[in-house]
Amino acid sequence: MRTRVSFALLSCSALLACSTTGQEPEIPERGVTPGFVCNSDGLSKFVGQKADSTTGASALDQSGAKSLRWIPPNSAVTMDFRQDRLNIEYDDKMVISRINCG
Repeated sequence: MRTRVSFALLSCSALLACSTTGQEPEIPERGVTPGFVCNSDGLSKFVGQKADSTTGASALDQSGAKSLRWIPPNSAVTMDFRQDRLNIEYDDKMVISRINCG
């Protein structure tokens, strides 16, 4: 009997150690990464430049976005809006033709 009581107390202590206290963390809404919001101001200077990793990294850094989506010519893309994503469209010659957030 004493062994069962000891085991029960030990089990309860272990379970309590795994529990959380306070508020549960808020789950961000779809398309939102806390701390990242794309801002397209001043990004038009990239239009006409070569679509490469260096240009993409510069545009991403300047925009404040979390992710970058390259959009090749004549391709279909989803229309979901993400405030933390930068979109860069380029043409057949690998030249940036459009840049926007979403």
